[in-house]
Amino acid sequence: MIDLATGPYAALLLRLSLAGLFFAHAGLKLFVFTPAGTAGYFKSLGLPGWLAYVTIAAEVLGAAALFLGVWPRLVALALVPLMLGTIVTVHGKAGFFFTNANGGWEFPAFWIVGLLTLALTGDGALALVHTPALF
Repeated sequence: MIDLATGPYAALLLRLSLAGLFFAHAGLKLFVFTPAGTAGYFKSLGLPGWLAYVTIAAEVLGAAALFLGVWPRLVALALVPLMLGTIVTVHGKAGFFFTNANGGWEFPAFWIVGLLTLALTGDGALALVHTPALF
């Protein structure tokens, strides 16, 4: 049974936590690795360099939407393929544990679980624009 009095605040906490993670990931690409450096890394993986800019934009816009509560359930679902991509292209071959060299896939997989949980739970308290009925 979900507690209807506190459930929306649990979804809010999850939404803000996921937003913070995406802001941090985008910040790493923008301010530490730089967009050009991130594009170079994407190329080294056999991906097109322009995909790095799309990824950065998705992380920033997705984080902002989650933080503000703009269609959060839909945004959470839209961000799942991004995280699956990190498993397929980078973390999957490093094994399960994130402490492995190059980071394993356990953290991105857990991140996906958080996104799916938010999509199933609801927009949460203080959402500015509620997700249209999906379920």
